[in-house]
Amino acid sequence: MTSPIEQDEVVQQQVFAFLAAPATHGVIDVRRIETHAAVVFLAGNRALKVKRAIRFPFLDYSTLAKRKMACDEEIRINRPVAPQIYRRVVAITRDREGSFGIDGSGPPVEYAIEMFRFDERSTLDHLAQAGALDPAFVENLADVIAASHKAAPVIKIDGWIHSIPSIIAANTTSFRASGRFPEGDIETLDAASLAAFARIQACLERRYHRGLVRRCHGDLHLGNIVRIADKPVPFDAIEFDPALASIDILYDLSFTLMDLLHYGRRSEANLLLNRYLTTTFDDNVDGLATLPLFMSVRAAVRANVLLARLNEADGDGTTTLSAARRYFALACQLVSPSPPTLVAIGGLSGTGKTVLARALAGVIDPAPGAVILRSDIARKQYFHVRDTEKLPASAYQPEMSEVIYKILTDRAEQILSQGHSVILDAVFAKPSERLAAAAIARKFDLPFAGLFLVSDLATRTRRVGQRSGDASDATVDLVKHQEEYDIGSLDWHTIDASGTPEQTLQRSRVALGKPETHAAPIALEPQ
Repeated sequence: MTSPIEQDEVVQQQVFAFLAAPATHGVIDVRRIETHAAVVFLAGNRALKVKRAIRFPFLDYSTLAKRKMACDEEIRINRPVAPQIYRRVVAITRDREGSFGIDGSGPPVEYAIEMFRFDERSTLDHLAQAGALDPAFVENLADVIAASHKAAPVIKIDGWIHSIPSIIAANTTSFRASGRFPEGDIETLDAASLAAFARIQACLERRYHRGLVRRCHGDLHLGNIVRIADKPVPFDAIEFDPALASIDILYDLSFTLMDLLHYGRRSEANLLLNRYLTTTFDDNVDGLATLPLFMSVRAAVRANVLLARLNEADGDGTTTLSAARRYFALACQLVSPSPPTLVAIGGLSGTGKTVLARALAGVIDPAPGAVILRSDIARKQYFHVRDTEKLPASAYQPEMSEVIYKILTDRAEQILSQGHSVILDAVFAKPSERLAAAAIARKFDLPFAGLFLVSDLATRTRRVGQRSGDASDATVDLVKHQEEYDIGSLDWHTIDASGTPEQTLQRSRVALGKPETHAAPIALEPQ
């Protein structure tokens, strides 16, 4: 006697044949994509996704009612973030003559999620593999993720935190069973992961009590983000098990950060992190210590997903196995980060401090690079105004500047103490300000580098005059007034910043002992 699941599988095969036929959709060609849990049919500008009649320990689609519920839930979870993609749940019906139809007159025998079909080459994994991502697009992505985290429901059950050792153990077991990696490397990764969890467990508990464990996307790798009309759109959030998506918001972000690193897009990963922190700083400044483990676990999970797909992979599976090995190597690398560094970038208005900070941040270890603390942003945050809103002259009085520099140094200490590198971006015109920056690194016995950018008055005046939409309130008159500043003696690296941003970057990298023969072009943003 066949089981109900086996009976459903028989019907599903008939449904799949119906949906795979071009005549069903009135098109010339239908593309079929299969995953372990669903089958997707791409026809014209429409996609139909059918849940497989299966039961796993982590999901149950074994009955038509459960598959209908899962389809409804996928629409509910994904449509608020991706209304461009998710349309509705449609019934696959069968009439008395046995003919199938989409929303036909017969009773439903299956359900499908109807979606807008986007260009599959526009998912971020394809885009990242093809080349660098546009900085404005990456910043937009960070804003989208931050907004989704802000809107996500807070989870009052802390089971996810205590499941992390189980996730690590499951990864280790799968790596051993695969026989694809050296046993010593597996043991090292397992031990380092458990040790990292022990170090951050108290931090995770604090974040849970502050409401930072939420119902997130849960599977935010680059393959689940698509560019539509030049905007990033996350899709395919986890719907089958709320527990898997009930996680710390930084664990959600870590999947995207890690995947950018996997595809060699470290500068984009750094930009994503820094932009995300501009709107979520207070929530996440104390959670940066979690990123090495979070990113490592995400990489390990991704490696195991690829190992599980080897039997259905391309040809002999060489490409899939190679990707799995890169993810495994990345997991090993990320879980044991190098010590952090403090870099301070000073210089008068118009010397290009902020452009240099953005270009250098991704270069500095550990991955994904340094957190940028900019005095202009800190000042706007202190007065609770938008970055581009102009402040009155009183906000720039010496006593107020002392407050802002104290905020920067305090934040730098907080971030460095968690093992994350920092770039301070401020004028640093006074010797006392420069000494205070260097003292932070000495406090933690960490490397420090001070870069002081210099440029002629005409260049600085021109750059400031061309600014628009920037957090700096510097004017041409201020630039001229700064000529009277007594900088005092400089024991920082003096960097000629009168040329192009690329030249300033190269000179700065040499000063930091990180030279690069061919620098990538830098966007000409406000200096």
